[in-house]
Amino acid sequence: MDREKFYEARQKVMSGGHLYAGIGTYGEKTVHAVLKNYFQPYDAGHEQKIGGFIADIVGEDGIIEIQTSGFDKLRKKLEAFLSVARVTVVHPIAYNKWIINTDAETGNTGKKRKSPHKGNVYGIFPELYKIKRFISDENLSICIVMLDIEEYRTPPETKGLRRGRRKGYTIYDRIPAEINEEVLLREKTDWLYFIPASIKEKEFTSLDFSKAAGISFSLAQITLNVLTVTGAVERTGKKGNYFIYSANNFYI
Repeated sequence: MDREKFYEARQKVMSGGHLYAGIGTYGEKTVHAVLKNYFQPYDAGHEQKIGGFIADIVGEDGIIEIQTSGFDKLRKKLEAFLSVARVTVVHPIAYNKWIINTDAETGNTGKKRKSPHKGNVYGIFPELYKIKRFISDENLSICIVMLDIEEYRTPPETKGLRRGRRKGYTIYDRIPAEINEEVLLREKTDWLYFIPASIKEKEFTSLDFSKAAGISFSLAQITLNVLTVTGAVERTGKKGNYFIYSANNFYI
C-alpha cells in the first residue's frame, strides 16, 4: 500500500474535473478512475485491447481489471485474458463511508454524515462466488483495496431522476478519500488470511466461522464455499445440518 501514490492518483482524477461533470454522469467511476491511476499512473497503459476485450490496465505485471461489483460480467474477459497473461482483479470495499445528500438541480450538498456500517474484507466473497471456477487458475490474482469513501447521492424526493435501489436514493458517485489496506491473494497460501486464528488449527462449522469472523451466517457459508475451491479449507465431515471444515494440512 502506497498512500502517497494514492493521493497523487486521487489528485490527478479530481483536478481533471471528474467530479463536476454532472450528476448521474459517472456512477461509481470516480473510484474506478482513481484506482486505475493508482495501479498504473501512465495513461499509455490504460484501456488496452486484448483478445477482443478492453483491459483496464496492461503493464509489466500483466492485466489489471478494476471491478467494483458484478463479477459475473468478468467471466468472458477472464476466459480470454487468463489464457495469455497474468490477471489481477482489483475490488474496492468501503471500510468507512460518509454520506452526502445532494440536490440534483442546484448541486447544493447537505451535511456530511458517517455511516455506522463498516466494510470488511469478507465483503468480496459474494462476488468471488460468481467467478469461482477461475479462482484456482495460477494466472489469476485478487487484490482487495479497503477505502474510506464519500458517497454522494440524491434523496428520493428529488424530481427528474430515476430512483436508486437503496432506500429510494440515487447514488451518483463515490469519491475515495483514503486508502487503508490492500490484501493481495496471489499464492494458494494467501487464502488462509481469511481463516480466523481462533479456529485455524481445529475443526469448525460455518456457524463457528461466522462467529469467529464476525460476519453473517449466510456470508460465512459463501466464504467457505469459495475457500473450499481455493483449497484453503476442506470438508472433513458433517455435524447435524452443518458441514465440518478444517484448514487444509497442505498449507500448515
